[in-house]
Amino acid sequence: MTVSASASQAETFRPKILVFSTKGISDIGIDLAGSLHMHYPPSAIALPLPCSSAIKPQWVLHALTHGFDGVFIAADGTDCPFLQDCTDRTAQITEQAQNLLRDNNILPERLKMAAICSVCAEPFVKHMKNFSQTLTELGPAKRSA
Repeated sequence: MTVSASASQAETFRPKILVFSTKGISDIGIDLAGSLHMHYPPSAIALPLPCSSAIKPQWVLHALTHGFDGVFIAADGTDCPFLQDCTDRTAQITEQAQNLLRDNNILPERLKMAAICSVCAEPFVKHMKNFSQTLTELGPAKRSA
């Protein structure tokens, strides 16, 4: 019975994904995916910020211990209007966040980063589908007590 209960749980588990997007770049691409009626997991919730390099590693940890199963950083990439080295800074933040997750016994695979531009609707949808599948295989994230 344990096997069938696990199989049933896996079938009903839909990972909740927090997407850190950027107001001037990736959020437009994410909106475009919705406008084009492209299908990606409805449990992905976008939180727009001015710049992806403003994300704090502690925010990622908080999200994963308070209801989210994965965090996706939709980075500005080279299109950032604020910083020339935004991509490098965001990559460093992602690495710091993954180390923080490891320190808290959370799999670093629960955090992904990719550059999403204002016309990158299809890549965003592909990332969401792939990340959702990975998170489904990992199962629910551990929650704070």
